[in-house]
Amino acid sequence: MEKIDHLIDSSGHLLAEDAMRAGIDKSSFYDFVKNHQFEKISPGLYITPDSWADEAFILHKRCPQAIFSHDEALYHHGLIDREPRQPTMTIYTGYNTKRLTQSGVKVFTVKKELLEIGKAACVNSFGHTIPIYDLERTICDLIRSRSWFEMQDFQSALKSYVSRKDKDLTTLMEYAKLFHVDRIIRRYMEVLL
Repeated sequence: MEKIDHLIDSSGHLLAEDAMRAGIDKSSFYDFVKNHQFEKISPGLYITPDSWADEAFILHKRCPQAIFSHDEALYHHGLIDREPRQPTMTIYTGYNTKRLTQSGVKVFTVKKELLEIGKAACVNSFGHTIPIYDLERTICDLIRSRSWFEMQDFQSALKSYVSRKDKDLTTLMEYAKLFHVDRIIRRYMEVLL
């Protein structure tokens, strides 16, 4: 049982796959979960009764191929001030998004070969590592989906990006060509720089 105790992360989450990888048999694991009144929050993911669930981590475990994007990424990169109203993820075209959308997730789709472009990782406030798009891919998504954003957030994000020291205009233009928004981005950059 001590072995399982060490697998509980700092935010109270426990993964069945971690227990199996550590050599703990299923019956011992499920006895531990039941005896300690863990709550099942997703298949193979449990949480202590006195902890808050990390919704982003749960979404990542439910759909590991999806990547947090759009306003989620804008917020993480500090390009907008407001926390997103709903989680936003990108997945490849053809993936059945019904369960995600039914649970309140805004889902964008791209060709499978474009899904990994700009994929990075970040550690969220719960201490979990989740997949998210890098700064330049986030700007491309902003431009591609500009009608989806409020004008104030759109302008604020672009101005914030341009003023950053860590921006990479070369990478931005490489991504922009792949997503066919290079002319639009060039036009915005000429005005803002």
